[in-house]
Amino acid sequence: MNIPTITPLNQPAMQAARERQNQLTKPAGSLGRLEELSIQLAGITGKEIPQIKNKVIVVMAGDHGVVAEGVSAYPQEVTPQMVLNFLHGGAAINVLANHIGAKVVVVDMGVAAEIDTDDKTLLRRRIGWGTGNMAQGSAMKREQAEEAIQSGIEIALSEISKGADIIGTGDMGIGNTTPSAAIACALMNAPAEKIAGRGTGVDDDGLKRKIFAIEKSLNVNQPNANDGLDVLSKVGGFEIGGLAGVMIGAASKNIPVMVDGFISTAAAMIAVSIAPACKDYLIFAHRSKENGHALMLEWLGVKPLLDLDMRLGEGTGAALGISLAEAACKILGEMATFGEAGVSGKD
Repeated sequence: MNIPTITPLNQPAMQAARERQNQLTKPAGSLGRLEELSIQLAGITGKEIPQIKNKVIVVMAGDHGVVAEGVSAYPQEVTPQMVLNFLHGGAAINVLANHIGAKVVVVDMGVAAEIDTDDKTLLRRRIGWGTGNMAQGSAMKREQAEEAIQSGIEIALSEISKGADIIGTGDMGIGNTTPSAAIACALMNAPAEKIAGRGTGVDDDGLKRKIFAIEKSLNVNQPNANDGLDVLSKVGGFEIGGLAGVMIGAASKNIPVMVDGFISTAAAMIAVSIAPACKDYLIFAHRSKENGHALMLEWLGVKPLLDLDMRLGEGTGAALGISLAEAACKILGEMATFGEAGVSGKD
């Protein structure tokens, strides 16, 4: 697997952005996280005044053999049905992407059924017809995990070549909070009951089955916490690997990535495990209502922009986060300095 080089953030650009923030017509620091975000974006892009104009949200879909363990409230056929809904523009992510002026790129990374459409915008990168049941053995082969990440890298590079200057991550896959929780448990050495949540809304018995399936998966597969690729292959998902690749690919081209919720954060944990330098290029949109998300963010050492009790996925949180990133850039670039406005500064 070819992991591209990722450079550190551009410190001179960050310093210039920081100095400009302190000259704008406001008390220094009074716009809080928006100021921090504009400085991070300057460092990512290498531009003293970054701009966000061409927004892309990559929604990756995949199925999971572990649904056979009764871990989801919805049947697996919902995955291809929702992919068609994305393509037809009827999902929440379509509404929010339209709201912020973003393009939605839908990718079949490993849906377990044929997606019956002539829509040429669907990217078909299927690695398998869903993963194996990780409670019985590895979710995928190591080579498939590498292929998933490589596909994500290539998709990111393709969108960037078309002009994307920020990429949001989204997911679709019935049962995918289970492998996401398993990834977090493996990398954090955390118990399943601390990470696993209700996902699409399982009842108490469903939650118990989910926790048991995660524990069984970890025991059966013994993923190596020091090898992100091993964790992905043993207890991950094709779409999770693809999203990790998107993050690595974007970082290699100095493009920011707005990370969505629980599943995207599991992908970020894989990405950072494989390519630690990509972490500075990731912006975490929100804290999911899903049980262990706060602990995952804490493990990564990051602070999300929003906390709206959301747990839908699809990239919905990422869309809202992108709107804040754009606002942060506009504040930095369009607001007058004290000198420009003829306003007296602080004594």
